[in-house]
Amino acid sequence: MKHQSKLKLLIQLLIFFFIISSAEAIDLDVKVDSLFSKWNKADSPGCALAVVKDGKIVYKKGYGMANLELGVPISPESVFYIGSVSKQFVAMCIALLVERGMISLDDDIRRFIPEIPDYGTPITIRHLVHHSGGIRDYLELESIAGIPFGFYHEEDVINLISRQKELNFVPGEEYTYSNSGYFLLGVIVGRASGQSLREFADKNIFKPLRMKNSRFHDDYEELLKNRATGYYDGGQGRYKNFISTFDCVGSGGLFTSVEDLYLWDQNFTHHKVGGKNVMELMHTQGTLNNGNKLEYAFGLEIRTYRGLKIVEHGGSLGGYRTELLRFPDQRFSVIILSNLASVVPSRLARQVADLYLVKDFKQDKPKPKKRTVEKRATIDISENTLRKYTGNFRSQELQVIFQILFEDGNLYLRRQGGQNLLMQAYEKDKFKVRGWTIQFIFDAEKQISGFRLSSGRVRNLKFYLAR
Repeated sequence: MKHQSKLKLLIQLLIFFFIISSAEAIDLDVKVDSLFSKWNKADSPGCALAVVKDGKIVYKKGYGMANLELGVPISPESVFYIGSVSKQFVAMCIALLVERGMISLDDDIRRFIPEIPDYGTPITIRHLVHHSGGIRDYLELESIAGIPFGFYHEEDVINLISRQKELNFVPGEEYTYSNSGYFLLGVIVGRASGQSLREFADKNIFKPLRMKNSRFHDDYEELLKNRATGYYDGGQGRYKNFISTFDCVGSGGLFTSVEDLYLWDQNFTHHKVGGKNVMELMHTQGTLNNGNKLEYAFGLEIRTYRGLKIVEHGGSLGGYRTELLRFPDQRFSVIILSNLASVVPSRLARQVADLYLVKDFKQDKPKPKKRTVEKRATIDISENTLRKYTGNFRSQELQVIFQILFEDGNLYLRRQGGQNLLMQAYEKDKFKVRGWTIQFIFDAEKQISGFRLSSGRVRNLKFYLAR
């Protein structure tokens, strides 16, 4: 009788704790859903979410619409373009080739891509992996030239990078995020393995991990099942399509789902693909020539959040935004894929983590950083002086001509077929145009011979006066 009473009490306690834990889980689900509520509508693009804890997906859901025109909702099976989150898969291909002895991280990249100029100091595969090679960013070069996504393909990009006569800096001296570096890593995977990046990744990563909805999309005309359409926010509840023929892979290019990324996430724990040595290599952070360690490893950024170690990477292109955030010591991950350009998945992923890991954090939430925009005071220059800067200027590296003209008391930069862009002087012979800096060059007779254009990931791009 006494034994039966104890058993009954134990059952009651188990039921009680089950009810409590179920209530807490429901409450947690409601709080997570509230983070995505503004997009969870039948007339809005949105997000797919997967929350992973201790090796299992503990919550997954779709919010909003994968296709507004057809009325298709987002689900965990929806396939999104993941932008630069693709880089860790390219890095994995490189790591596998290193493990198999087919390449070395210290190989000069010209071993595989002889089209790249000899800059006097070797650029190694290791430099490309850690963004310390100094190669100008091809996406920014195309943007400067005014060439939209989809109007260039792999050979065009190789030719563009090969025409660059200078680097941003000596290899290994600095870290500057470069899409060119990972694009070239994708080319190296193809040339070293004898397979395309798509084929190599499919055979060596996606199929072994059963990532059935993942592929490097190197043919924009090919159909893609369950694809979520990307959108821009057009204002007042309206949206604009992001339609692209962009099919360059390496810097990006991967389409996948949150369910497939869960399988990839678990490989960092179980090492089914690559093994322990490759996984350790994947988490090896870069080191500059001066010995400073970088946060950037192999397509992975390693840092801390609220006192806990995190491994993450985000991605974006057109109407797509993505984030894969891991807390390795807590065996916890958040995967967010979005088809709306105004969504910020990195912030949302941290907000989801705040809910689940509230008892694990060692520090308070960081205060939101105020965005500061550097404002340079402009200076007045006489009209006679401004007129001296006018002319047609040609870039051999971009193979385009820019016109500088004087109209209505101002100096303007005009790209071929483009609009006038206002130039504002902030120092003698230095002007700002949008996010670019233009510094004029003078010959021995102190006459203008050209200018250098610099931006975030492109430095000293030379334009010469076309006489």
